[in-house]
Amino acid sequence: MSTAPDTAPAAATAPDPTSGGEARQRLPLFALLALATAVFITSLTETLPAGLLPAMSQDLRVSESATGQTVTVYAIGTALTAIPLTAATAGWRRKKLLLTAMGGFAVANTVTAVSTVYELTMAARFVAGVAAGLAWALLAGYARRMAPAHLQGKAMAIAMAGIPVALSLGVPAGTFLGDWLGWSVAFLAMTALTVLLLVWIAAAVPDFPGQGRGERPKMLPTLRVPGVTPVLFVTLVFVLAHTILYAYIATYLDDIGLGGSTGLLLLVFGAASLASIWIVGAQINRRLRGLTVGGALLVALAAALLALLSDTTALVYVAAVLWGLGWGGVPTLLQTAAGDAGGESADSAQAMLVTLWNVAMAGGGIVGGVLLDVVGSTSFPWTVLLLLLPVLAVVLYARRAGFPSRRPVTGTEVVDPVA
Repeated sequence: MSTAPDTAPAAATAPDPTSGGEARQRLPLFALLALATAVFITSLTETLPAGLLPAMSQDLRVSESATGQTVTVYAIGTALTAIPLTAATAGWRRKKLLLTAMGGFAVANTVTAVSTVYELTMAARFVAGVAAGLAWALLAGYARRMAPAHLQGKAMAIAMAGIPVALSLGVPAGTFLGDWLGWSVAFLAMTALTVLLLVWIAAAVPDFPGQGRGERPKMLPTLRVPGVTPVLFVTLVFVLAHTILYAYIATYLDDIGLGGSTGLLLLVFGAASLASIWIVGAQINRRLRGLTVGGALLVALAAALLALLSDTTALVYVAAVLWGLGWGGVPTLLQTAAGDAGGESADSAQAMLVTLWNVAMAGGGIVGGVLLDVVGSTSFPWTVLLLLLPVLAVVLYARRAGFPSRRPVTGTEVVDPVA
């Protein structure tokens, strides 16, 4: 998920574009792609169980709702530790911290792959969530510090490209690999990729100093900044609604007779998400509020189709397209809204957004598991519809601060996720 930016100053690595020198105009693409791969691993590790739940459940000898808590415990690990660990390691060299975080993924995914004990698997997933908390608090700021000032937005966009790639290609590929060779192979593949990435980071990514004490963000005063609370509320509820369905999508499709199509449907969802990210990147300056409303309405329409017409296979795929179009740009929209609303406290607003995002993912795993056991998976679309009502109400209400129709002019470059 989206990041709580590293607040260390970028002045030392962001020369004035008018001062000359061709090298100063270029982005360090090879290093930025290493960060994008780190983002890919972080995002895919978080969501990979969504396409593998039935097989994982069988091998771990627990119910599918219990297996779904592997997503929950990951999110809990991130939510509980992102802010305190970020503060505790703020003075660390950035490269050392990034290598430590990615090393945590290598260990956690390896243990997940070889474990046949549910409790050990959950512990490994919690460790992966802790590693994610460190990584998310670091990666966006790291990317900015590699670039000259006028290219920092593009540098961040390249690094964050790992999110849609994980969503559109990683989860479906992991699902196909799990169906073909077994779910543990999908996690071992993640370990192999992480080991290669550690070598890549060590060889190609520049190092930067940590943050001074005076630069570290303060959280609680930020909640009093107009617009921040509505954005955080929308983040919490929108992500909760999405996760309830996404974390159990394999089980839901099984129950409606499409269990063999999970990988294909996730691929369709991911492709639509990529289109959504492109549209949001092109229009976010002029239509942040409209895009957020439109995203919520599209996800609601998808949920309505799944709730009422899931017996028609073609309409299930139509719902996946609408869901992807509505959801794909949401991380960019909410991150941008939080930064704009926070103003001088943007870093604090982003840190809280990351924490609440993962609280919502944990809550989605828990609520979805309870619904699955008590009511059944057909309750998921109806729950999504119910939760999106307050999301739409708050976005429409917070037209002055939080979700204005146009973004305020701040003098900073907009992050274009398709740049």
